Amino acid sequence: MIRKALLLICLSIACLDGFGWGATGHRATGLIAERYLNVKAKKRLAKILEGQSLAMVSTWMDEVRSDSLYNFMEDWHYTTVPDGKRYQDVAANPDGKAVQMIEKIIQELKSKKLSEKQEREYVKVLVHLIGDIHQPLHVGRPGDRGGNDVKVKWFRNDSNLHRVWDSDMIDDTKLSYTELANSLVLPDNLVVKKWQATVPQEWANESTTYRTQVYSIGNGTLGYSYSYKYFNIAKLRMLQAGIRLGTILNQIYGK
Repeated sequence: MIRKALLLICLSIACLDGFGWGATGHRATGLIAERYLNVKAKKRLAKILEGQSLAMVSTWMDEVRSDSLYNFMEDWHYTTVPDGKRYQDVAANPDGKAVQMIEKIIQELKSKKLSEKQEREYVKVLVHLIGDIHQPLHVGRPGDRGGNDVKVKWFRNDSNLHRVWDSDMIDDTKLSYTELANSLVLPDNLVVKKWQATVPQEWANESTTYRTQVYSIGNGTLGYSYSYKYFNIAKLRMLQAGIRLGTILNQIYGK
């Protein structure tokens, strides 16, 4: 029993490297989305999710990684786009299915043909994946597992570039997810409408445009300076993800 418990702990730690935004970032994105829902969508989602908020279900897809029944979702969290390419140029690339699954799930939810359990799980997956695809390293370059293989120091602690973007920079603020969401500066309505008019493939392409900044790690010792330069990118991407998620959910449930 002790050996089994230790194995589960090790597996849980190993899975942390693949999380998108970490719990705080995902929940902030879910909270932002809730603020953009219309009345009808809020009512429908409250029923589907059995009263749970978008913020709290946003981490479900990471939580079920410990359940082998959901192993088929493992490559849904990310996609791979080589430097200098667009997602459309490599859409057949099997290395990561995040964009395909977002598109597929939106269509399935719009079909109204899912069972209650399928619909509930698909809503949770959609909330999570829209957050993931906006984290620049979930649209990774080939060869370093979305920055997981890029070893760095975060202050004095061993880390990797993916984890820095998922959670290190966010956790270093010491903000709760509500405080983080409230700290994000909303753009004017014209900018919001431009964000809302985009589609998942464009979101993936946007993530690739930040690679120069993301990989500007010098000798690999990261801290205040790196966060000062680039945390605004993370905040922008969480805000865009939340607004776009709310828009998609209104299209599905708010009409």
